[in-house]
Amino acid sequence: MQATACDQGFQAPAARLTGAGIVGLQEWADGDRVERLEQMRSGELGSVHSWELVTAVDGPGTRMTVFVAGCPLRCLYCHNPDTMEMRRGLPVTATELLARLRRYRGVFRATGGGLTLSGGEVLMQPAFAAKMLRGAKELGIHTALDTSGFLGIHATEEMLADTDLVLLDVKSGDEETYRRVTGRSLQPTIDFGDRLAAAGIEVWIRFVLVPGLTDDPANVARVADIASRWPNVSRVEVLPFHQMGADKWASLGLDYELDGVRPPSPDEVDAARAVFRARGLTTY
Repeated sequence: MQATACDQGFQAPAARLTGAGIVGLQEWADGDRVERLEQMRSGELGSVHSWELVTAVDGPGTRMTVFVAGCPLRCLYCHNPDTMEMRRGLPVTATELLARLRRYRGVFRATGGGLTLSGGEVLMQPAFAAKMLRGAKELGIHTALDTSGFLGIHATEEMLADTDLVLLDVKSGDEETYRRVTGRSLQPTIDFGDRLAAAGIEVWIRFVLVPGLTDDPANVARVADIASRWPNVSRVEVLPFHQMGADKWASLGLDYELDGVRPPSPDEVDAARAVFRARGLTTY
């Protein structure tokens, strides 16, 4: 669905669920398991969950957002748990996706949009991501990575050179809460953010405000402190938690720990945004 710039803080990515699959794309069905692995290692083949065209959600302008399958995090509030495992994706070639991307060059030029690689976690498939980014740049198309940064070590210098924007999910400001939210450590995200800052790559920070989990004022302040240390952060998006993915957890037979947790009120969201704005950060 589409969202205007003024309501983006409440719409992105909360109010749209991926899951349209690979409609319009050709699923790769050639070769045996060995050939498939070789194709994945080369970056020509990826495990893709879905793709869609969106406006003012996954970066500037109209974007072709490709959601890959597989993620090392287990975020309690994940609204697409069906992207957690790579086996839930379908094999699609970079060549097929780039051919689709080429069709929308006029739209991208008119809106200032481009390609966003998301997930799951896009850096679970770094060779595929690199091939997509290089192909997009050869087409003159703006590129963005939507990532937690946990696997930032997988991003090569060549890949980052082909990346115009990183949508960096900073899920908590302290180690204990981050581990509670994701099951993983915060430090790799900070290390990746430092690397992006050193390279001067534009970053949009995303932070999900969850009552009783990430909304402690001290935690919000720590996230704001992290964001303010990076001069390349051009905006922050404080996104209110929602329950729109709960049914997916149930359908997958997964235990959803946030059942019954209420979304934050508009006043609570505004208060969190004010913390970031107080540090001079453009915040939505």
